[in-house]
Amino acid sequence: MQTHPSGRRMATTTTTALTAALALALTACSSPGPAGTGDESPASLSHVHGLGARGDKLYVATHEGLRTAGADGRPVPVGDRQDDFMGFTVTPSGTFLASGHPAPGSGGPADLGLVASTDSGRSWQEKSLGGEVDFHALDAAPDATVYGYDSANGLLRVSPDGVRWEERAALRALDIAVSPATPGTLLATTETGVVRSTDGGRTFAPAAGQVLAYVSWGAPDALFGVDPSGVLFRGAGGGTSWTRVSTVPGGAPQALTVVDARRLLVATQDGVYESRDAGGRFERRMAVTSGKDGH
Repeated sequence: MQTHPSGRRMATTTTTALTAALALALTACSSPGPAGTGDESPASLSHVHGLGARGDKLYVATHEGLRTAGADGRPVPVGDRQDDFMGFTVTPSGTFLASGHPAPGSGGPADLGLVASTDSGRSWQEKSLGGEVDFHALDAAPDATVYGYDSANGLLRVSPDGVRWEERAALRALDIAVSPATPGTLLATTETGVVRSTDGGRTFAPAAGQVLAYVSWGAPDALFGVDPSGVLFRGAGGGTSWTRVSTVPGGAPQALTVVDARRLLVATQDGVYESRDAGGRFERRMAVTSGKDGH
């Protein structure tokens, strides 16, 4: 395996291709279409926006609500809410957090703000920012601090409790990941590389090196990222260097969640894949029928 230090540039052609792919994903992320476009049914998955797990149970956030895998591996709706969950995360305490847009005909404002579930997605309650913000990326620190990327305004927002929010750095990003061990340290994926903050997202160091689409920090020693073509990397030094691990099956990624040091969940163009050996091998848990534009 080859290590790519943060200060070292990739080959020019590779960098150009990855940057272009990430730029396309960022464009799609910043201009969401209406929820419920008709290309997804309860028996299929498309447009995966987030992944999570509680125990062995897998949860998938989609354009038409939250799904889990049935006994036959087919998607089963969780609860009655069919909102377009653009951002989704499971906090260290087990609370589900989501954002996005309400289901067609459900009434209410166009942006959900932050909603929360304490019963694994069966019911949801509005926490804050309803009608104001559509978070396309969410993550939570062990101390319950919530980090959200406000895609429409290009802002990182941070809250100690999911209710009171502070605007922090302005940046053009696709995904964020918060350190589970070092308060105030987080990463964001951009067109020019992964950027790093050590002051809670108030400022970010300039991007350099590895271009990634999605990042997830599931444990102090379990930082992973996947590039726009589906190559999986493991981070070291708090995201200052990246080592190639493998290639996730199924093409371009749509979401990545690291559950712990060995368990990874990745959604690609043709499926939701799980690894139980830190990315060495992947098994397809659920099929994805489309969703080529990611977010």
